[in-house]
Amino acid sequence: MIDTLSALLSAGAIPQTSFGTESRYYGLASLAFVTKDGRTIQYVSRRFIPQPQSFATIEVHTVAAGERVDVLAAQFFGDPLAYWRLCDANLAVRPDDLERIGLILRVTLAAGFPGAGS
Repeated sequence: MIDTLSALLSAGAIPQTSFGTESRYYGLASLAFVTKDGRTIQYVSRRFIPQPQSFATIEVHTVAAGERVDVLAAQFFGDPLAYWRLCDANLAVRPDDLERIGLILRVTLAAGFPGAGS
């Protein structure tokens, strides 16, 4: 049975994703690398940050003392784990880059959501 499952996964007949729709990795392919000694290492394909114009701004926020990006994500999106949406919309690679006092953050709809660019 395991061989049949592996064959179906390898053929793409069964989607290989363990990421929910709320994850930044949703929809990315799960890949495998086989080492010289035969071990298989699973990994997620590379993710590119969407271009800024693919986000529709719904609000701007000025960061105040003590504010954290996860708390802001909970405030704006209802989920502290959605901090990556603030990172993407503001071209931040590291979440703590968005925690500077006085920084103006764009709070946006998800990338590609209708309304971007308007």
